Amino acid sequence: MNQSISPFMLGGTLYMPALREDIAEAIVHNKIPGLRSLVICLEDAVTDRDVPLALQKLGTLLTYIAEEKRNGNGKGWPLVFIRPRSVEMARELVSSCDLSAVNGFVLAKFTQASLAAWWDVLAPTKLLLMPTLETREVYDVGQMTALAEALMCHPCHSRILALRIGGNDLMSVIGMRRPRSMTLYEGPLGYVIKMLVSVFAPRGFYLTAPVCELIDNPAILQKELELDVAHGLVGKTAIHPGQLEAIYHAFMVEPDDYEDAVHILTSVKAVFKSQGAMCEPATHSMWATAILERAQHMGIKTPNDMDNVLIVARQ
Repeated sequence: MNQSISPFMLGGTLYMPALREDIAEAIVHNKIPGLRSLVICLEDAVTDRDVPLALQKLGTLLTYIAEEKRNGNGKGWPLVFIRPRSVEMARELVSSCDLSAVNGFVLAKFTQASLAAWWDVLAPTKLLLMPTLETREVYDVGQMTALAEALMCHPCHSRILALRIGGNDLMSVIGMRRPRSMTLYEGPLGYVIKMLVSVFAPRGFYLTAPVCELIDNPAILQKELELDVAHGLVGKTAIHPGQLEAIYHAFMVEPDDYEDAVHILTSVKAVFKSQGAMCEPATHSMWATAILERAQHMGIKTPNDMDNVLIVARQ
């Protein structure tokens, strides 16, 4: 993996249809406050008839942002990813577009069967990969275990920034939609997220949280974010800029967790008490390391006023 880019830098990853006219402003001129990563989507967000226009607009955009970056204007930009709708489209983009200002591709409908085709296209590039788990195979723990094992042994392993959980597509597989009054964790995806964490996290992969499409229900978003963090997810898909602040704040580190993490990684004791809880470096060191990395990129909440945040400058 490109060591200068951490999964903890993703924050709220905003999906933007490739047809939008304001993507360049969002990237180059920081039009959207708090935007840390974005995905330019050519898949579900673009109808079949609009694909040629979307590709044309994307090509123009990529040329522009590449030139801006060559001119030294890339500091402070959000991470930029492209989501092609197929391997064939990815091949077209790699062969015909200037991708020098792009950090990676989001691989739609990713499965073990499609791994070889995706890698054939992307292996010659330096692009990071974010495969999206959003097909019927994701409900099968056996197939997910096989996929995780395959990815561990594959040369693409070092290029996988994170695996994205496609919540809406996974609900569509079983003909359901999230109830407006519930988080995803209160329905069938609660099992799926837990299973994916248990399969992929022990093998060293990071997972991002599905979108909360209830744009006008901040209470559900907040509750869901608390569960995202509790499950060890590293970021969350956003579909509206208004969700970014809540996502950013949720992934900041609690001061107590930060203090425990520092003590765990510096203590010479095998077991000790900190803030009313047992700390055991032998078993808590991986957690502590992740906490410090998250704090480095997302910041630490202030202890007295959670609306005033200690912001760590973007790398």
